[in-house]
Amino acid sequence: MKNKLFAVAAALTAAVMSFAAQAAEELRVGTHPTFAPFEFMDTHTREYVGFDMDLIREIGKRAGYDVKIVNMGFDGLIPALFSGTIDIAASGITITEERKKKVDFCDPYYQAGQGLLVRTESSGTYKDLKSLEGKVVAVQIGTTGADLAKTIKGAEIKAFNTGAEAFMDLKMRGSEAVITDRPVIGYFMVKNPKAAKGLTLQKTRLDAEYFGFAVKKGNKAVATKVNDALRSMKSDGTYQKLYQKWFGAQ
Repeated sequence: MKNKLFAVAAALTAAVMSFAAQAAEELRVGTHPTFAPFEFMDTHTREYVGFDMDLIREIGKRAGYDVKIVNMGFDGLIPALFSGTIDIAASGITITEERKKKVDFCDPYYQAGQGLLVRTESSGTYKDLKSLEGKVVAVQIGTTGADLAKTIKGAEIKAFNTGAEAFMDLKMRGSEAVITDRPVIGYFMVKNPKAAKGLTLQKTRLDAEYFGFAVKKGNKAVATKVNDALRSMKSDGTYQKLYQKWFGAQ
């Protein structure tokens, strides 16, 4: 009888420990869901969707994590990694030398570049950064587009919480151009043809950059699992399928 009771107790203890281990495998993912097509909220389902969201959920599945999406401001992502509020940041984050001083990045998962959005009527005037010297330029707070705009001599920078707000400011003549990621501009124009009417995305790519998921400095455990899962997704074609879903054929 004692042996049976011991066996039952041992089984219950193992079950509790197993449950605790599973609970500890929650992956808290910080994101600022205003950056379509990478992360945004579906107005019908109220769920967080986008390329980044699909990627991180599939990565979580392969790495054995229970993914929990945490909505926060873009400029709060790195501080949240510092404090341990989140385990990883997935929000179209450009890998820069300055950011690498503060956080560690997983392997790059997307090659991007800054684009220049202007009113069609002035598309012949504003074609590059130099042509915007002394002008008003709209950007999204905390982005590399904002950093790039600051290099324009004499430019007045208007920073907004979302790219959509910057686009509307341009349309309402509050600024002469918007600098942000080209795929974000392209997605906005395709999905919002009425709002995009009268706006032109210049062909010039202002720079070349890569996106990466960010983790707290020294968090090799999460970074390694994410990198392994990402490599397996690229090997079996899952990454390519998600890419085509959000951006069309490569």
